Amino acid sequence: MNATSPAGALLLCRAEPETVRPVAHLLRERMLLAPAGDEWSVLVPEGKPWQGEGAEAGAPDVVEPVDRVVAGWAAALAVGSTWPVLALWWDGDRAGCTLASGFRRPVGYVWLADGTPAGEDEAMRTFAERLGLDPVLDVQALEELIRPDPDADARIRLRGLLAVLTRTGLILPPGLDPDTPGDRLYAAADDRPEAEPVARTGRCEEVKAELDAVGSSRLGPWMRGPRARALAGAQLAAGLPLALWGLGRRSGGWVLAGSLLLAHGALGLACDRMRGAEEPADGRG
Repeated sequence: MNATSPAGALLLCRAEPETVRPVAHLLRERMLLAPAGDEWSVLVPEGKPWQGEGAEAGAPDVVEPVDRVVAGWAAALAVGSTWPVLALWWDGDRAGCTLASGFRRPVGYVWLADGTPAGEDEAMRTFAERLGLDPVLDVQALEELIRPDPDADARIRLRGLLAVLTRTGLILPPGLDPDTPGDRLYAAADDRPEAEPVARTGRCEEVKAELDAVGSSRLGPWMRGPRARALAGAQLAAGLPLALWGLGRRSGGWVLAGSLLLAHGALGLACDRMRGAEEPADGRG
């Protein structure tokens, strides 16, 4: 890894593609979705937010740090889901990972390009706990990644993290790993027959897809009655300050996370109302 290495990122979701697909649509970003082993999926973003493409011809380059963008995406995907999202990212100076799970505070770790650890040691134990890893063997393997090692650069550290996750069933498709240059990741994913584009849909289709996804998940029973209203209220209360914080930092990823919290809260209230209206029609109390 060197200063000229293009930035890259992968979003690893601990869920099957059919479960991830409707939630990924809400990001409204050009991505490819592919299975990644047993009960894992991978999202490969096109990467424009950190590749410096202006919004209009002749506009100045718009560059946002890759870690900030993917952290916001991971948080947005994990909001209201029953599965965690692990974002892997790298650029010419650093590499790292961010784990998002529900409403809990995302946890991340960073290595400098030469592999020097630059994060909190407790992060790896939190990773293991939230991903359901072995508290002894897997934690020991993760802790090896945060110890000084002159022979392990940042990419090797990320591959070590992926090696631990193979014990949970993760198998990345060929060509999708930290060894692939960031500007070629999307092309590598596009060459895989099992990869599918995450299409951008209209608002009505997005709401319907989200209702279907939530209704078929373990969150389904929560989407009605007092619990649904309490959950929706919490999402609305958390979403606004998060979106404002993202605006203050000019971070599109965190603005999106806050916006999705607001959308989930509004959706939860709408879903509760819709289901409440349907109950008398089927004659069940």
